[in-house]
Amino acid sequence: MGTTTNYSEDNIRSLDWREHIRLRPGMYIGKLGDGTHPDDGIYVLLKEVIDNSIDEYVMGFGKVIEVSIQEGKVVVRDYGRGIPLGKVIDCVSKINTGGKYDSKAFKKSVGLNGVGTKAVNALSQQFIVRAIREGKEKVAEFERGVLVKDHKIKKTDAPNGTEFTFIPDTEVFPSYHFNLATVENQLWNYAYLNAGLKLKINGKSIVSKNGLLDLLNNKTDAESLRYPIIHLKGEDIEMAMTHGNHYGEQYYSFVNGQYTTQGGTHLQAFRESVVKAIRNFYNKNFDAKDIRGAILGAISVRIEEPVFESQTKTKLGSNTIAPGGPTMRAFVQDFVVEQLDNFLHRNAPVAEAILKRIQQSERERKEIAGIKKLANQRAKKANLHNKKLRDCRIHLNAKKPSLEKRESSMIFITEGDSASGSITKARDVQTQAVFSLRGKPLNCYGLTKKIVYQNEEFNLLQHALNIEDGLEGLRYNKVIIATDADVDGMHIRLLLLTFFLHFFPELVAEEHLFILQTPLFRVRDKNKTFYCYSEEEKQKAIQSLRGKAEITRFKGLGEISPKEFGQFIGEDMHILPVTIGDKTNIEQLMTYYMGKNTPDRQRFIIDNLRFETNEDLDIKNEKGKTPILSAAT
Repeated sequence: MGTTTNYSEDNIRSLDWREHIRLRPGMYIGKLGDGTHPDDGIYVLLKEVIDNSIDEYVMGFGKVIEVSIQEGKVVVRDYGRGIPLGKVIDCVSKINTGGKYDSKAFKKSVGLNGVGTKAVNALSQQFIVRAIREGKEKVAEFERGVLVKDHKIKKTDAPNGTEFTFIPDTEVFPSYHFNLATVENQLWNYAYLNAGLKLKINGKSIVSKNGLLDLLNNKTDAESLRYPIIHLKGEDIEMAMTHGNHYGEQYYSFVNGQYTTQGGTHLQAFRESVVKAIRNFYNKNFDAKDIRGAILGAISVRIEEPVFESQTKTKLGSNTIAPGGPTMRAFVQDFVVEQLDNFLHRNAPVAEAILKRIQQSERERKEIAGIKKLANQRAKKANLHNKKLRDCRIHLNAKKPSLEKRESSMIFITEGDSASGSITKARDVQTQAVFSLRGKPLNCYGLTKKIVYQNEEFNLLQHALNIEDGLEGLRYNKVIIATDADVDGMHIRLLLLTFFLHFFPELVAEEHLFILQTPLFRVRDKNKTFYCYSEEEKQKAIQSLRGKAEITRFKGLGEISPKEFGQFIGEDMHILPVTIGDKTNIEQLMTYYMGKNTPDRQRFIIDNLRFETNEDLDIKNEKGKTPILSAAT
């Protein structure tokens, strides 16, 4: 007989709130991460604290929120009413305790589950809450959720409000780093949704006067738009939209001030409503793809008791705007159809510009139709007979893998037989796929989408990703560009970035595109081996080995053995998200860097462009101040 496992009362245990959060942090803050991705846990901790301050502002209390981040320590101070002093400890350490259960006080709050600050408390090695009300203050200090110092209430001259100080726990986030550019984007989204609110990050002010109109203005410029941005506001709903010269659709969606990066029912309703409004106005049954092609839109709604598909609130699942109220679809559609129709009747030049953009999309779609059919046939044949795509098993074993499996999947885009061979041998075949380029891809800037079907590399790549008709069918959650850390590798990287930004900008906007970092150096002696991602790390490794070191400079991915490569694409993989900065104008960006070789660009390359390591790709504007495309820590 085999061994048996005893199952008795001794096997049953109850976890308190702190233990449960620390044991299963993903249930509360999503993925942990190290700060390279905007959805990583440390930014969720920050968001949970700021959400409380935002709710105070929405209720009419406190017009300024101050954020300070110094060496991993975060301080958030608002000037709202302050937590009632007798409930300070309970509010940050007892689950299902908070002020948001009273729908009269927080009718359309961001957080309704009473978990937010408790999760921050439990997952911080130091957590301090300070509440100030009517000349008195209460302070409580915690370590990893355990109360270590309960200060007595005392008098103060400080203005009302609440201050949270926390340091993320290195036991949970072993190697984290706050990217201030990511935090700034996070704060800008709060500003757009709360016109007039002033947010400060390390002293820098962030404020929006015109809400979603400012958001779209900051994402583009007038020269790349077909018509001025349409901005419409109603009770608990706001929208902005325009059409540009890009391909694909780009949206920004919000619920109760929360940026829903993965959209949800409100965004789907908005997309459908725009199509319905346009068809009604022109009295023509335009193809939805032609109406939404090159659209740049934003939608914000405020609803009661929002239901999200995860604790991190990135996708709205609510089908109604309030218990017993109208459906989300009806609510959004009634507003958009009526208000957009009214706007177009009052603004004939805008209506004419939209019609011309739709007609252009129709012409391009019909022009591509024949080429597309042949290209699809070639793609199917190529997938059967070549080895450009080495797929992962979750896709080979199922036509439509579960959402959880798709979220764990990724594809490496690489160039050359040796590099793709190393990655293929080292990868996790369950979740990691490899796509091999043949030589440098074409610079597609300024070309029409016809080239995607005429160029075999681009056609096979879009089929491998399944993004021909948008991101709904995207097969891999992470699309990772894996090129050598030299000038040729950087060039291939830029050409691929151009391809995605030009034809599939939503892939970048929704943060699916990444850059793989592999070590530049291997430093070792007979006992120890260090893999170094920068010159600084190399020098530290040499010092730790006291100078008796063998140093190898990896010039290409193919030089790294499959056994070594496995360490660099596993759990500790270094990948940098490609993010579009708040002030980014994609059209202007690509014209400058990928268009004709102007004297200005030549001067920029000579004066500014640095290829010191493969740690960053920070492209700045002519003045060298504002990061406009970043894949940096």
